Amino acid sequence: MTPSYAVDVRDGRLGEVMGREGGHVQLRPVGGGREWDCPPDALRAAAPGEVLRARVRLVNREGRLPC
Repeated sequence: MTPSYAVDVRDGRLGEVMGREGGHVQLRPVGGGREWDCPPDALRAAAPGEVLRARVRLVNREGRLPC
């Protein structure tokens, strides 16, 4: 199953849709992290370019060597 991504329009965060709980949609940051709840009316579908940029940022961040 291909993950679904959405943008929380309240603050612009992009997240992977993890499920629904109590009338909210649960999102998790690209690459993992703490989930957050968002009302469905505060979501919009993420454009493919937004998801790609988030994945590239993640790969670049993970590829950096510690100083």
